[in-house]
Amino acid sequence: MDDRFNTIAGWVLFSGIIALGLSILSGKFFHADNPEAPETPGYVIEAEEEGAGADAGPDLGTLLASGSAAAGEAVFAKCTACHTIEQGGANGIGPNLYGVMGQPIGQHVAGFAYSSALSSHGGEWDWANMDAWLQSPRAFANGTKMSFAGLSSAEDRANVMLYLESYGGAPAKPAPAAPEAEEGAEGEEVDGTGEGPGVTEGANPDAVEAAGAMGDEQPIPSN
Repeated sequence: MDDRFNTIAGWVLFSGIIALGLSILSGKFFHADNPEAPETPGYVIEAEEEGAGADAGPDLGTLLASGSAAAGEAVFAKCTACHTIEQGGANGIGPNLYGVMGQPIGQHVAGFAYSSALSSHGGEWDWANMDAWLQSPRAFANGTKMSFAGLSSAEDRANVMLYLESYGGAPAKPAPAAPEAEEGAEGEEVDGTGEGPGVTEGANPDAVEAAGAMGDEQPIPSN
């Protein structure tokens, strides 16, 4: 019994020594204790620059020209929890917005407690400033009391501004951007006019040549 136990223990010990030796050899061969980065990575993930994939879309002037105050009224429903817009309307959590377009930023309602971030911003509520404000109030005036996250849709912002304009007017709208001129295959501008064949140089054709150019059913001069 003791001989069998010693034999088994010997084989187990021998197997352990072999395993330890193989582990040491593989570690030295594969540099397991000092891993090295490959000279050339297997693949590279290239991230787009911030905003690079965003579509610019139509300019503000074009959006205002194609928008409508009626569509803006539906979007403005989100604002009625804090604002009124009718002339003489009471202030709520936010000020009454009648005639706000064109007025100094953060000052158009006397006595309202605007945040210092807004009242000290400067400028007036022109179309560009109102567009930036509606897109992200906190980005426009960091520290504003307004908790509204903003309107991500440029069309919705344009329509809301047109709705605000219908209550008290607004400054002149920005003109739509001029469309870019179309270019031909080699970069030349296309003016839309076709070019027919030019004048063929040479002598006038004689009767035989003229006859050859005519159709089968056309009469041929006798001389």
